[in-house]
Amino acid sequence: MRTATPKVGLSARVQDANARLDAHVRDIIEWHFNHETGCPFWLDFASRLNWDPRREIHCFADLRKFPPFEDEWLRGGPIRRWVPKGLAHLPAYVFETGGTTGVPKSRVAMEDFRIDYEMFSETLPDKYFPRDANWLMLGPSGPRRLRLAVEHLCQHRGGICFCVDLDPRWVIKLIKQGRGNELEMYKAHVIEQAVTVLHAGHDIRCLFTTPKLLEALAEELENRGTSIRELGITGVFAGGTEFTPQFTRFAMEELLGEGVYMTPTYGNTLMGLACSKPVSADDGYKISYYAPQPRAVIEVVSFEDRDRVVPYSKTGRVRLTTLTRETFIPGFLERDEGEREPPYDAYPWDGVSGVRPFRQLAGTTTVGVY
Repeated sequence: MRTATPKVGLSARVQDANARLDAHVRDIIEWHFNHETGCPFWLDFASRLNWDPRREIHCFADLRKFPPFEDEWLRGGPIRRWVPKGLAHLPAYVFETGGTTGVPKSRVAMEDFRIDYEMFSETLPDKYFPRDANWLMLGPSGPRRLRLAVEHLCQHRGGICFCVDLDPRWVIKLIKQGRGNELEMYKAHVIEQAVTVLHAGHDIRCLFTTPKLLEALAEELENRGTSIRELGITGVFAGGTEFTPQFTRFAMEELLGEGVYMTPTYGNTLMGLACSKPVSADDGYKISYYAPQPRAVIEVVSFEDRDRVVPYSKTGRVRLTTLTRETFIPGFLERDEGEREPPYDAYPWDGVSGVRPFRQLAGTTTVGVY
């Protein structure tokens, strides 16, 4: 008689995830601080420490031995100081974040953006994001990871990706300078590109966009007597800082309607992509995000003590650790805050909900198209 395999409980899965994370940390430290494989930045950094990371970092908690990671380190060159010797033979991309004024932060990439989005692909329901379907990327273009990543996601799933021209740096400049009329003209220009593609007979079924652009697209289509659903879109992958429970409910009930699935995400050039727990009315349309651990880890830490994780449901600042062979960034304080969320079945590690601009920076943060 065949015996059913017992289901592993959540607490056991959390322990297993923690053990895998610790093992992954040891592998990444060995890679980045080994003179045969490491990148010039971390090898030089280690030479000025009075301790050896390869000897003293044994688990994720040990990463607190590193001093605070400064985002200024990512500005300016030479860019090859971030290329690991073990990957120097591969073609490299450079992705930028920020840069509306001054020098942008940069991240070198070879395969990370492809790996992250192939992992994300496994979370998408084929019913709403059909294999072989074509996509529209209604988001930022230029030197950003997001455009190439969404295009690769579409190709990985067998489709062809259509894109628009959108410069988010110009949008932020218009906002900061109070040039509202020009801002509306530029938004109309971007939405017109999307509407043109959607009416061109390309059989587009899937869409990436941001909350603000999703609303603008839906409004323009309504003005033309149609809708996102009527044009054949069944799956919407969206990301941005405007994802509140109120907007999510509005989007699902008013902008999209029955038959269109939306999955909110939280991500950036340094982290990659954090998936959301399924959003439902039963949970008040609350959005909880979970990083692609062990490749990236999100913690919610105290505003007063960056090394103290807050209790579950309490508010703190988002701290990111990136752990790939291409990029090692320990304990980077993001420009966001939120509430710490407990592990759950699909993601047996901590998450974050209620993501919004960090309170001490909120007054100076311009969201733009996101």
